[in-house]
Amino acid sequence: MDPSAAFRRWKAQSLSKADLSRKGSVDEDAAEVVRLLNSRERFFTTSSCAGRIVLVDGSSGGFEVQKQNCSWLLVTHKPCGKNDMMVALEKASGDAVLKFEPFVLHVQCRQLQDAQTLHSVAIDSGFRNSGITVGRRGKIMLAVRSTHGLEVPLSHKGKLMVTEDYIDFLLNIANQKMEENKKRIERNRLIIGSS
Repeated sequence: MDPSAAFRRWKAQSLSKADLSRKGSVDEDAAEVVRLLNSRERFFTTSSCAGRIVLVDGSSGGFEVQKQNCSWLLVTHKPCGKNDMMVALEKASGDAVLKFEPFVLHVQCRQLQDAQTLHSVAIDSGFRNSGITVGRRGKIMLAVRSTHGLEVPLSHKGKLMVTEDYIDFLLNIANQKMEENKKRIERNRLIIGSS
């Protein structure tokens, strides 16, 4: 099959599928970048997250928390206040971990040159951990990622291991990272929009 025809078929299939994310829709802060890319002939997005502050509660067998073996006690794509975090922490029965997960975007590209162009945009926008992969069937994927995450254990076996002042300190850091994340998304959107 002609590579361009295969790409158009993959794009049509992907964009017609239901959103299977927990939220069920594209995050507000990522929506414009996703719309811009999907409107271009050379690209389509396969997944995205605008960035989030998360409190997960995992088993007490160690601090390597997996999505499948944990409870999500709090998830927000906006700045988080200490009161919300403390209420969520009251539900912890295992090892609660506070995380800031930055913007991530997966884009399938028609040609390697298209991926390289978009990769440069991502790097210039501050997403320095971005990369390109080429699959066996010729699918060219760009992952837009950053390195400014945060992951800090707060409780062990349901017992809080840090002070409320330290949680407040961590939330200030996480909220600052969220603001920086939004600036990077906006830079990315502006560059994509002008190209």
